[in-house]
Amino acid sequence: MSSFEKKFGKYAIRNISFVLVVCYAIGYLIEMLFPDLIWYLTLNPYAILHGQIWRLVTWILIPPSESNIFLTLLMLYFYCSIGTSLERTWGTYRYNVYLFQGMLFTIAGSFLLMGYTYLFKGNELAIFGAEYYFTAVSLYFSTYYINMSIFLAFAATFPDATVLLMFIIPIKIKWLGIIYAIMLASSFFQGDVNTKFAIAASLLNFVVFFITSRNMMHMNPKQIHRRQEFKREVKRNTSITKHKCAICGRTEEDSPNLQFRFCSKCDGNYEYCEEHLYTHTHVKKQ
Repeated sequence: MSSFEKKFGKYAIRNISFVLVVCYAIGYLIEMLFPDLIWYLTLNPYAILHGQIWRLVTWILIPPSESNIFLTLLMLYFYCSIGTSLERTWGTYRYNVYLFQGMLFTIAGSFLLMGYTYLFKGNELAIFGAEYYFTAVSLYFSTYYINMSIFLAFAATFPDATVLLMFIIPIKIKWLGIIYAIMLASSFFQGDVNTKFAIAASLLNFVVFFITSRNMMHMNPKQIHRRQEFKREVKRNTSITKHKCAICGRTEEDSPNLQFRFCSKCDGNYEYCEEHLYTHTHVKKQ
């Protein structure tokens, strides 16, 4: 993962949880102003294969269903808060990978469900018609279960963190995580095949995270942060640099925009940053 982070880490989206909340806000506005337009934004693999490729992205705008505006705002604030905490602890790149991986799994799950439907539920397609059937089924695939995977990841990373249930009862986040996991398992086993595909596709992301991060589960957030800082410091001190100031010791790794020049008046190959090029004492051999 480190080699990928070195190449693509600069493209990671900072504060991506806030970006998702903004997408939800746009989705809520569309629902209120143009309710019929929502049906052209859902993750519908049948429509995607018939040219509506924008659905590969626009399904992220579909907000979680909630009739109470206060509970909706509270929920969005909560997920933005825990997402920001995860980003600070894991790092922007790793948190981006977690979210985008969950979205890719969800897209893959929708296409797998379509293949399953054609193989085993041909009668229903013949009765309702493929276009109508997959339009209805597309509502199963949303960011709802991805949000749940964010919460489970938060509970696994911060098990001893405390939240106020109903603003009154203090409870450790790990117990809420266990309750959520039981609810999801119940929904999976009691739900129809569409629900099973939607839950499995979205939460596969958490399973992958748990397996790849099992050695960090026993560490608290401060320890994880210190480990990441240590790795960055080791990488910085062991990497080969092209330029280094003879006065302050800074390199291009410290500041990519910093300019370095050799001094023609010094005896020897002495290189200085732009701040010390004209202020240093010239080195003269005795």
